Amino acid sequence: MTSVRRSDATRSAIVEAARERFAADGYERATIRAIARDAGIDPSMVMRYYGNKAGLFAAATTIELEVAKLVGLPASNVGTALVEHFLDRWERDEVLTGLLRAGVTNAAGNERMREIFTEQLVSIARETCPDPAEAPRRAALVASQILGMALARYVLGFAPAAEMSRAEVVVWLGPTIQRYLTAEAP
Repeated sequence: MTSVRRSDATRSAIVEAARERFAADGYERATIRAIARDAGIDPSMVMRYYGNKAGLFAAATTIELEVAKLVGLPASNVGTALVEHFLDRWERDEVLTGLLRAGVTNAAGNERMREIFTEQLVSIARETCPDPAEAPRRAALVASQILGMALARYVLGFAPAAEMSRAEVVVWLGPTIQRYLTAEAP
């Protein structure tokens, strides 16, 4: 194996271990030593590749929300499609839940969550809202609902939100998201 491939394998092992550790322990409690141990490497290698915990966190939380696949849907279906999409993402991606936990308690996590949601939701808002100049504001409103439900349902386990069926969540949130995206501005 060449040193480049070995380096890529090491980086992959570090990032995977970091994702799991940040998801399980959160940003504050996760340590470089624990991540290195999980990856089966020396902690100095983590520092060599990522510089510090914040650099590693940024690499480990590079998340594609996959909202681009919703671009091109009829505008009248985007609200429901977004809610269904995000329920799928939250239920299959512990890294996203870990990032939400970190975003609530840590400045680095907060910044990553803002970057990811801002960059990726604005494209959908721009495609669907009546005035593309309003896309950032509308994306923020969508994020407030999506992240609020995720926090209540997947992080806090708030009983009413956590116990609702997927269909109920979609029926309740879909029209709200739809309004945020397509209604005329008040």
